[in-house]
Amino acid sequence: MKFTTYLRDGAPRLAVVEGDQFIDLHDAQPHVPADLREALRAGVDLHAAARAALDSQAARHPLADATLAPLVADPGKTICLGLNYFDHAKEGGRDKPEYPWFFYRGTSSLIGHGAPGVVPKVSSKFDYEAELAVVIGKRVPRHTTQADALQYVFGYAPFNDMSVRDYQKRTPQWTIGKNFDGTGGFGPALVTADELPPGAVGLKIQGRLNGQVMQDANTSDMIFSVAETIALLAQVLTLEPGDVIAMGTPAGVGQARTPQVWMKAGDVYQVDIERVGVLSNPIENEKESEKA
Repeated sequence: MKFTTYLRDGAPRLAVVEGDQFIDLHDAQPHVPADLREALRAGVDLHAAARAALDSQAARHPLADATLAPLVADPGKTICLGLNYFDHAKEGGRDKPEYPWFFYRGTSSLIGHGAPGVVPKVSSKFDYEAELAVVIGKRVPRHTTQADALQYVFGYAPFNDMSVRDYQKRTPQWTIGKNFDGTGGFGPALVTADELPPGAVGLKIQGRLNGQVMQDANTSDMIFSVAETIALLAQVLTLEPGDVIAMGTPAGVGQARTPQVWMKAGDVYQVDIERVGVLSNPIENEKESEKA
């Protein structure tokens, strides 16, 4: 099953995807909240609701005409991993980490498929990071085991953890360089976990800048798997429905290249994950109206 979140009258709306069309799930099944996070929190059987919508005469709309939002428009938590592919750790001059390098992203940084990634006025060192995102579907009990962890995953999506590198390096923690507005690409669609290998293992992940392959790896190359990551987080905190985990990026990022490659206005970066989808974000400069 495949879901997306689009904007209608400025508000995010949950939809089920059928080919190149979508059905607004709340319109077709009024008991389903219009927001993905709220639907998951309410414990709605979204598979059953989506099947009913697809079997109905509910209105279909062209995906090409929709303005897509981040798949989870307002996550309770967006937790990201750094250095989760060995080759990426190596290109940054670091050893394989013994524990994940976790950091948070704020909701205001997130953008949907097709929305512009924003080069901030204060920096030109704007980098790309192709990643796999995990959306939690059910509350994860504290201290859940790795063996049990995947049952709490609702689905997977592409993510671009765009980074402002000089700000990232201004402090020992990376948060400030990872939370500029318009830097967290998330979409275009979420593929439910039952459609993919357990833990989304064995999928090709690729990042392309203006069509040129910059990152090319496989999700099997991750140091910490989805199941292990969830189990490690559950030692510390409660993962809740609609929480998001971005699983880190492979080698090939712009800052590690010689010469370095920074995204600029007019560029387009795509994150392509096998059987999951292609996230595309054009790059624009920060507009005067966005400065405050």
